[in-house]
Formats: sequence, C-alpha cells, structure tokens
Amino acid sequence: MAVLEILKYPHPMLKKRCQEVDRIDGGVKQLVRDMVETMYRSNGIGMAACQVGIPKRVIVVDVGPIDPEKDLFAMINPEIVSEEGEIEHEEGCLSVPDCSEKVKRKEKILVRGFSPEGEEIEVSGDGILAIALQHELDHLNGVLILDRISRLKREIYRNKLKKEKRKEEGV
Repeated sequence: MAVLEILKYPHPMLKKRCQEVDRIDGGVKQLVRDMVETMYRSNGIGMAACQVGIPKRVIVVDVGPIDPEKDLFAMINPEIVSEEGEIEHEEGCLSVPDCSEKVKRKEKILVRGFSPEGEEIEVSGDGILAIALQHELDHLNGVLILDRISRLKREIYRNKLKKEKRKEEGV
C-alpha cells in the first residue's frame, strides 16, 4: 500500500466528472487499497479517486470513527438509486483544507455500485453515512464543498487562499 498525494483546491482535476471504471482489475484493487491508506493517514472518513489524481468513479468510505456500527467499504461506479428527506450538517474536505461549513444533503440515500471483487452491492445510509456518500459522489461529479456554500463564504475562502499564497511567495 502507498499513501498518495491528496490534490488540493483549486486543482483542475477536482472540478471534472470522473470516468466509469470499465473493468475491475488488479490496478483498481490497488487503487482502493492506496486510497484507504491515504484516507486513514489523513484522518478522513471518505475519499474519491479524483482526490488522489485518478479520474475514475471509485470511492472509499469509513464513518466508523463517528458511527462505530459502520464498516469500511469501497464502491466502484456508485450511483444514487433513491433519496429522501433533508439534513444540514457541518462538513469538511481533505481537498479543501481549513474549510468547514454547513451543507444541505439528503437525509437518507441508497447507492448502488460494485465492490472491488466485482459484485453488485447496495449501501443504504442515513446520518453521517448518507452525508459522506453524497460528499464523495459529489467529488466524482466535479462538485466540491465550495460549490454547496454561499457565494460570500466561497469568496472568503478563496481570498484566504490567495493571501496564504502571497505570504508563501514573500509578497
């Protein structure tokens, strides 16, 4: 396993829709293992392949630190099958450091995709699992947490990044 570099906003890959995985092979299985290792090392509860520079529809999720009854899983080519209700919850993102904002999501969702073994699977979630799944699926569609907050908060975050960049460059 390897810890991969996590792309940070405003990297252009984070804004692109990821491609379907045609075939689940050893490379995809290795990607899943590396993503899990990277997610754990970064203290995350979810990760999409595009966050580590691979524009494929692959996610890993482990909300166990928040909901101990849930286990780690990976999903390839996930799609939301059904959703209901609405919830607002504070979210952060490994690709958008130092940004923690309340985001509106569906309260319950059902997602269908494939396991790393190639079996069709469904994951039903509510609470933090539903939020994490929606967050990672957003990544696969080129949507960031910044796209789900107000324009003002988005501009404040962008200005903060510009200020930090100028400071690093000694300007």
